Amino acid sequence: MERLLHYIWKHKLYSPTSLVTTEGTSVSVIDTGIGNTDAGPDFFNAKIKIGDTLWVGNVEIHNKASDWLRHHHDKDKAYDSVILHLVGVHDMAVYRTNGELIPQALLHIPETVRRNIDWLIHRDTSISCLPCIPKMEPVLLSSWLNALLSERLERKTKDILLLLERYNNDWNEVFYIILTRYFGFGVNNDPFESLAKSLPLRCIQKQRGSYTQIEAMLFGQAGMLKEALECYYYRFLQQEYKFLQHKFGLSPLDSFRFKNLRMRPFCFPHIRLAQLAALWFRYDTLFSLVRDEENFESIKNLFKVVPSDYWKTHYHFQQVSAPKEKPLGEDALHTLLINVVVPMLFAYGKKHNLAEYGERAIRFLEQIPPEKNSIVSTFAHAGIPVQHAGDSQALIQLKREYCEKKKCLYCRIGFRLLKRFHP
Repeated sequence: MERLLHYIWKHKLYSPTSLVTTEGTSVSVIDTGIGNTDAGPDFFNAKIKIGDTLWVGNVEIHNKASDWLRHHHDKDKAYDSVILHLVGVHDMAVYRTNGELIPQALLHIPETVRRNIDWLIHRDTSISCLPCIPKMEPVLLSSWLNALLSERLERKTKDILLLLERYNNDWNEVFYIILTRYFGFGVNNDPFESLAKSLPLRCIQKQRGSYTQIEAMLFGQAGMLKEALECYYYRFLQQEYKFLQHKFGLSPLDSFRFKNLRMRPFCFPHIRLAQLAALWFRYDTLFSLVRDEENFESIKNLFKVVPSDYWKTHYHFQQVSAPKEKPLGEDALHTLLINVVVPMLFAYGKKHNLAEYGERAIRFLEQIPPEKNSIVSTFAHAGIPVQHAGDSQALIQLKREYCEKKKCLYCRIGFRLLKRFHP
């Protein structure tokens, strides 16, 4: 209830004529103030005319007037600057620490707003507003998608910067960790990230001259070299890993963490690790190449690698399959560009205050087809145009951060529904 009162005040959804103090004095709002998310009054620097007197100060909002006492504001000098106390229920008068009476007013929630917010938040559906999306102005949808994309990139930037702090601002190491994570392609993201964190990039770099040693470290760290298989290549990798494990003091993960059930053979974790090994055999510090390359196709070509010859006839160890090269497919390349290259470029630009990297990241997204998943298809069928990966990333942000969390009050679509439409 209190959150809704905040929303009503912030966006001026109340009837201007309905605002009067509990003592009957008219209230005219010139400026609602700036919302405060930290300690202290809810809105700073509001400008309000009460009767014939102009006040400039702070506004506090509560569901009940008695919450003023319950929150101990009557003893907190930080609240002496409050010029208006807005409440949903008036059950007492409130005072500053010096005993002065603070003007109070009932903030009425318009019935249409109450009905619409109940409809949005309490509907038994994952995306309440879908039936109303076709009524939205294209310019509103377009601007909201742009804002959502920025939110998503900022959130990913925050995660990257936290990793940078942990790894001493080593961009190559962080790129390696994030790249390895997304070689899990969804179902195996977490174990692949754990693999990268257990196997520092420097270990791979020191053995770059040997393709088999890179494979041995990756498969060994994934716990996939612990069995006694009658396969020459497998036993060879086992021997290599034992040497490397001792050399670098490595502790392997448990192989059961890597899933391959209900998965196409081409997506088995064995194939993904073989592709990853091919990538690190070719490059030493891949991030510097990504950072300095401005051409989209050239960036994509960096990731077009083919695993070693053993994997032409295998999808996992021992069992032989029909010969077939297994490069990263187009969808996989796009996944890596969307989730690794773009966020890393965006974060690099933010960290070093270089706007061109953020602009390049967004330009790359606009050259990638939209992702294919249930979230994107649901919004597309509802009438939201999805033209490229930037749009699909924005819709994923919308679903996960607004729809699933029922934050309709903070969504521009929800806001427009509260103001204009009736369910």
